[in-house]
Amino acid sequence: MRYEEKLLASGEYIVFTTRQHWIVLWYHALINLLPMFVLAGGVVFLATLSTFPPILLALVVLLLPLGRFIFMFLRWWNEQYIITNRRVIQTEGIITKRVIDSSLEKVNDVALIQSIWGRLLNYGDIEIMTASEMGVNRMQRIRDPLGFKTAMLNQKAGLGIDISEHVIVPPSSQGSDNLQLLRQLEELRRRGILTPEEFEQKKRILLSRL
Repeated sequence: MRYEEKLLASGEYIVFTTRQHWIVLWYHALINLLPMFVLAGGVVFLATLSTFPPILLALVVLLLPLGRFIFMFLRWWNEQYIITNRRVIQTEGIITKRVIDSSLEKVNDVALIQSIWGRLLNYGDIEIMTASEMGVNRMQRIRDPLGFKTAMLNQKAGLGIDISEHVIVPPSSQGSDNLQLLRQLEELRRRGILTPEEFEQKKRILLSRL
């Protein structure tokens, strides 16, 4: 079982997962790997003027920035932004994990910020305004920010109907109420909140009461 799956409560499931865009890795590569090769070449050249083995000097210069880049890659890989049918979860950390979550019920507004490069490469910043003490939670340079925002708003809109525990709201004796519930189920299936199997199961239960 993956770490993020262990965070889920009973009846909770993941609907969308993303992380920072790969352009973040390019940034760290430019900072760490490019200077690494320049320095290594310089060390080899200078070492030819001394009696110290140039290979050892080059290895030292190579390993330090390379090790830092590997660390940054692992940190990037372990930082995830997750939407469930109840919460927005942010996980980070390689060994020591840090988890930040916001209930969808407390989300007041969502802002999407994209530069021209962000639109071209499909990354951007998401700002989540909540009613909690945290106030604003900003996620920078995440991949597919529009999909993230859409999935979150769809799940928040679906909170009005209790589907997490697979229970249909008891209908009244009037057929119009049953038809309204059927339309709501169809809308939840269309948004992806209900799986086709869950939709058919609830539909059969509802039709049996008509």
